[in-house]
Order: sequence, then C-alpha cells, then structure tokens
Amino acid sequence: MSDISIIKVSPENFPDFVSLIRELADYEKLTPPDADAVLRLKEDAFSENPKYEAYLSFLDEIPVGYITFYFTYSTFLAKPTLYLEDIFVSKDYRKMGIGGMFFDFCRNVAKERGCGRMDWTVLTWNQPSIDFYENRGAERQDWYLYRIEGDSL
Repeated sequence: MSDISIIKVSPENFPDFVSLIRELADYEKLTPPDADAVLRLKEDAFSENPKYEAYLSFLDEIPVGYITFYFTYSTFLAKPTLYLEDIFVSKDYRKMGIGGMFFDFCRNVAKERGCGRMDWTVLTWNQPSIDFYENRGAERQDWYLYRIEGDSL
C-alpha cells in the first residue's frame, strides 16, 4: 500500500492547494479563483484568525486532494457546526479510499471540537458524491440553498 497522508496547508504547499482548487473548478464547470482571489485565500488561511482550515492529501509525496472547512453555529443545538466547504480528490486518485480518509478526518475534527453536526452541499448532478455521502450515513436535507453575490450583495 502506498503512503497516504493528510497535512495542513502551509505557505510552502499552498501552490499545490491552489492547483487542486483549479482542478475542482474545472470538474464542477466553475470559474477558478483569479489572482486576487488566490491572494485572499492565502491571507485568509494564514492570518492570525484564519477564516477557514485547509488540508492536503499526499500519496507518496504527490498532492492528490484537499479539504476545506470552517465553523458555523447552531442556535438549536447550541453547538458549533463544522461546515465542509470542499472535499476533492484528483480524478486519477479516486477509488483509493482518500475521500473516505478526508471525510473521517473531518468527522474526527468535528467531534474533537465539540460540534453537534457537519453540514455541506453537493451539486445535484454529482451522483458519485451523493452516493459517497449517503453511503457514509449522511441524509439529504429539505432546504433550498440561496445565494446573493457580486453587485446584488
């Protein structure tokens, strides 16, 4: 078995992180972060009060995936919620258990930090991801996702 590790994103491996974000954007048919967004990603990850946490997965020292998450708060549970923003594994490295390792990593972080739950969204067309989550005990919620961005904000 090859050596798989999960390591926090650092200034040194940040370029690998950005490369994988661009790969996810391509997969999801979205616009990748521009140069200004990349600078904000770096500032927000390494500031005194980081806005999110990011981890890379390495397989034999090759960066093959990443996760990002941050915390929100449930007033009903009166506990924090780990919000899983991204979980991504490069196409050539899927079906090797890396996604499951990432998911378990997030579950453990949520438990260690006293969260009452984990939340995330999945694109409606992304059946492999839907199956992945449902096979791990996740249940689809009856909520609509709304967004305001850009000039509408």
